[in-house]
Amino acid sequence: MKAVVVHEVNDFSVVNVDLDAPKTGEVLVKMGATGICHSDLSIINGTIRWKLPSVIGHEGAGIIEQVGEGVTNVKPGDHVVLSFIPNCGECYSCLRHEPYMCRQNKPHGGLLDGTSRVRMNGEEIAVMSFLGNMAEYCVVPAACVVSIDKSYDFKAAALVGCGVTTGVGAAIKTAQVEPGSTVAVFGCGGVGLNVIQGARIAGAARIIAVDLSAEKMEMAKAFGATDTVTPGGDAVKDIMGMTDGIGVDYTFEVVGNGKLIETCFKATRMNGTCVLVGVGRADDRFSFNAMIVPFTAKTIKGCMYGSANFKVDFPMYLDLYRQHKLDLDSLVTRTYSIDEAPEAFADLESGKNARGVIVF
Repeated sequence: MKAVVVHEVNDFSVVNVDLDAPKTGEVLVKMGATGICHSDLSIINGTIRWKLPSVIGHEGAGIIEQVGEGVTNVKPGDHVVLSFIPNCGECYSCLRHEPYMCRQNKPHGGLLDGTSRVRMNGEEIAVMSFLGNMAEYCVVPAACVVSIDKSYDFKAAALVGCGVTTGVGAAIKTAQVEPGSTVAVFGCGGVGLNVIQGARIAGAARIIAVDLSAEKMEMAKAFGATDTVTPGGDAVKDIMGMTDGIGVDYTFEVVGNGKLIETCFKATRMNGTCVLVGVGRADDRFSFNAMIVPFTAKTIKGCMYGSANFKVDFPMYLDLYRQHKLDLDSLVTRTYSIDEAPEAFADLESGKNARGVIVF
């Protein structure tokens, strides 16, 4: 089968690999669609350090082809969305209703037992985040899939596996944006657009889109942004001007940059909440005056996977899509074949798409 494999940092290609059958507690999925996410690019360029070589891909949907021994939550023929964090249901975090922090989520490049089912030239290679679903087929833990209605388009369903859940969840679950509140979203890429959608769904009165690209900020308006800042200007000054010098109730940093986090913090009102969604480099840092946090009573909050309980949230987000409250179709600005993966990543780096999707 064809798969996108990162051989070493900044060296990836579409190659043929072999796939073993699922073991106990695992399932074989025939992929329908896979999103092109910035986290995939981060493994390619080394921002996220990963065991290589590895099949990438962690945002997708497909059809169950085969189940291993002991699997009861899905059956062959089911349509599923895949989660890159398992929900084991038994660990400390899962038992405390925090499955997005499941203790089984260990970055070793394999499945739950630490090994993968993918072989290249006879040698086992790693997979990204239990999935490695930028491939025609993948074997994944049953704890990483949830069945969905067969009426949903795989392109839309795939996006729920990462970008939508992270972005929408950041607003409605992590931050718990309140109706009538003010919001600023720094970074209007695929995840940022979904933060904007989440804030809109939550009933925010004012949603300010912040990006270096005027085009992206205009796109953000279609997803619910009410205002934009001057491209490349002083975002904090603009936001303060829009809020009578108070700042916004919630800021969201969706880039992963230490200096931008500091900017978000400045734009947050006293007793407001600054939510960190973007994943930065391991050596990046941000800092605040030690006096300012207690005196302003601001909250700095990390967002992992939109605080998702994916077994509940994936179907919920797709139901919002069905009700036309969550726009997934407009997020997909281009589709690709798996052979076009290099072009897809080039387009991601250049910012051409809200979301590119590989369709199988």
